[in-house]
Amino acid sequence: MNFFQAYKMAIKSIRGNKVRTLLTMLGVIIGVGSVIAAVAFAQGSTKSITDSLASMGTNLIQINIMGRNSNRNVTYEDLKEFAEKNSSKISAVAPQLSTNALAKYGTKNTDTTVLGTTLEYEDIRSVHAQMGRFLLENDVDNMQKVAVIGTYIMNQLFEGKNPIGQSIKLNGQIYKVVGVLEEESSSEKDSDDDRVIIPITAAQRLSGNTSIRNFSIQAASPEVVNSVIDDLEEFLLDNLKDKSTFRVFNQADAMKTLDDVTSSMSAVLGGIAAISLVVGGIGIMNIMLVSVTERTREIGIRKAIGAKKKSILTQFLIEAVIVTGLGGLVGVLMGLGVIKFIIEGFNIAPAVYSIPWIVISFGISLVVGVVFGLFPAIRAANLNPIEALRSE
Repeated sequence: MNFFQAYKMAIKSIRGNKVRTLLTMLGVIIGVGSVIAAVAFAQGSTKSITDSLASMGTNLIQINIMGRNSNRNVTYEDLKEFAEKNSSKISAVAPQLSTNALAKYGTKNTDTTVLGTTLEYEDIRSVHAQMGRFLLENDVDNMQKVAVIGTYIMNQLFEGKNPIGQSIKLNGQIYKVVGVLEEESSSEKDSDDDRVIIPITAAQRLSGNTSIRNFSIQAASPEVVNSVIDDLEEFLLDNLKDKSTFRVFNQADAMKTLDDVTSSMSAVLGGIAAISLVVGGIGIMNIMLVSVTERTREIGIRKAIGAKKKSILTQFLIEAVIVTGLGGLVGVLMGLGVIKFIIEGFNIAPAVYSIPWIVISFGISLVVGVVFGLFPAIRAANLNPIEALRSE
């Protein structure tokens, strides 16, 4: 019997037990679909964060000052003076002071994040106003109560009304809206669109906190980033006297760390989902063993009329591979459906269709068919024809 005949007999056997075949395929379908969806979620989440980091450029440097019990501090003026002395390597410095506040306009209100900063923040972090303007130097110097709001705040408080020139209250203090930020995260709650940016001097008064512990530094070019980091660390150590009280890092470091975390997460998620494939493979082996038992007499008749071990082995192995192959194909479609209609449809993460993982998942499903279908196939091929013919 040639391969084509073995294939036709395998298809006939599968069609004769449609419900059993479908149940046998379930483990493989869920396994393949889970692998593709899990990896897509991990890679999509990473892409979202990576794109956000990349948009800031690799010449962005962040300073975080800890050590709240220390009697030493570094002010914005200190860093501005340092930047001016190193103007050939540092383009700009922007302080950042965050606090939570209740934003209110008329009868509408919402809890939000208020960020105090300066006009340099606009270029350093690529944050621009789509309506009105961003902060000005005069706003900072004169402690002006002006605000640039995100699109989520605009939608919540103004509901289609032009907010420019209107007054809102932040924790009871009146601020004039001078700008609306460009949309960054589909105007969602707790996103970059859910914030209000005000002058750093006004933020210090609003929060009652004069200490600034976060700064964004823009290096003149990516080539001098490491040199600037070394200079900043030396400067901060001279002022704070303790290296554990501050941290200096750049976007490239953050992106590298993120890549490492993503690789690990993808491997873990893929591994967990792959367990379903193994479970599905065990199910296939069990069903195939049952099938061998049910068809013992048929195998005996075929052997009695001259069928070789190789033919019997090939037929049962083809059955297992077809079942897992069909399961793998349906699993791929299921995984793509989850990415399209759930991950992307509900805006959980950007849609990422990883061709290598799709191919690997489908390939594994075929390997599962061979590995777990081999034992039942060998058992069928080794049946004694005389004993098989006695079977009822």
